[in-house]
Amino acid sequence: MTDLVLIERSDAIVTLTLNRPEKLNALNYALIDRLLDILDVVELDDAIRAVILTGAGDRAFSAGGDIHEFSQSVTRGPDAALQDFVWRGQRLTARLEAFRKPVIAAVNGLAYGGGCEITEAVPLAIASDRAIFAKPEINLGMPPTFGGTQRLPRLAGRKRALELLLTGDTFSPERALELGLVNQVVAHADLLPAANDLARRILRHSPLAAASILIAVTRGINQSIAEGLLIEGEQFARMVPTADLREGLDAWIARRAPHYPGSWAAHAAKE
Repeated sequence: MTDLVLIERSDAIVTLTLNRPEKLNALNYALIDRLLDILDVVELDDAIRAVILTGAGDRAFSAGGDIHEFSQSVTRGPDAALQDFVWRGQRLTARLEAFRKPVIAAVNGLAYGGGCEITEAVPLAIASDRAIFAKPEINLGMPPTFGGTQRLPRLAGRKRALELLLTGDTFSPERALELGLVNQVVAHADLLPAANDLARRILRHSPLAAASILIAVTRGINQSIAEGLLIEGEQFARMVPTADLREGLDAWIARRAPHYPGSWAAHAAKE
């Protein structure tokens, strides 16, 4: 069977490629389950410090959920549709959002529905100038189900999000940049190099500090500022006894480049 997710390793960066190009990388149940399994392994591998997520082929990042498969669940009623499709898709986007290593979406083409929701959920995203986005679920007579009604308004603002959610209209990568869905737009040929460059600029720094920032932002963004500041302080306190913080301070004082020994898995095991 064709691998549903291709895995390519380059030093401390792993590139995961959604691999159903003949279906525009639609998110069927098997692909979602496979990606979740891979993310579990990657998160515990200290040799991997950043993830790039992209789509196979030249046409799509992901055209969203596999409608043919989803429709079969719908015919079995609300409980089956929720269990098979909604909860599965929400597990994926929540996993990507809360991942303790940087995940960069390299959006290489269509990012419709679930593909757009993945882009909304990951911490960082770069779009090809050939990318095109849409929230087309209303065309099917339904709302988004992988978190799009919640994350898009938080990123873009309520009124701008509702325009996209209620019309189903496509929008350009430049519009995605303006709305805060992606960090930058680059020429198609430069997409993966740009994603790798961003990953390597992050890899210069402590993996434990990167994890603490991701945790603080993810946990705090939907809290009050006071609760968010408590989370920020908690993450700092967890860094105080680590070799990474000591190395960062020593290197700054000595005016040298730091060398970080930090292991996220070992640190997480102490929590």
